[in-house]
Amino acid sequence: MKISALDQSPATRGNSQHLAIRESIELAQHCDRLGYHRYWVSEHHNSDSIVGTAPEVLMAAIAATTKRIRIGSAGVMLPHYSALKVAEQFRVLEGIAPGRIDLGLGRAPGSDRRTALALNPHQNAAEEFPQQVQDLQAWVSGSPRI
Repeated sequence: MKISALDQSPATRGNSQHLAIRESIELAQHCDRLGYHRYWVSEHHNSDSIVGTAPEVLMAAIAATTKRIRIGSAGVMLPHYSALKVAEQFRVLEGIAPGRIDLGLGRAPGSDRRTALALNPHQNAAEEFPQQVQDLQAWVSGSPRI
């Protein structure tokens, strides 16, 4: 059986958000030492209690400080971003930790409507998710259709 961990990088009351990020990195290192298969980080925005707002940045820190564990996003909310930007970020991550990066995608707003609009003012972004996934696959594979 393969064991994995999902970390939302929770900030406990009375502690700073940077402490939650440090604790996530330490937990990933601990899971790596214990032989866990994968360490997933999540994406949540505009929350005082969950500080995982940039999974790709946290994944880079985890990749640089672990040896063998796979690292994944659970998941990048694609409607907030361009497919090209996500592909580029994950190609860089793959360069940092070859063979250890997993890209999980989502289309939920991941927050309240106001925050979703602040991330991407295009109100129908979630409706374009199927096309964005196809575009992302093309960018990742090196055969963009644009």
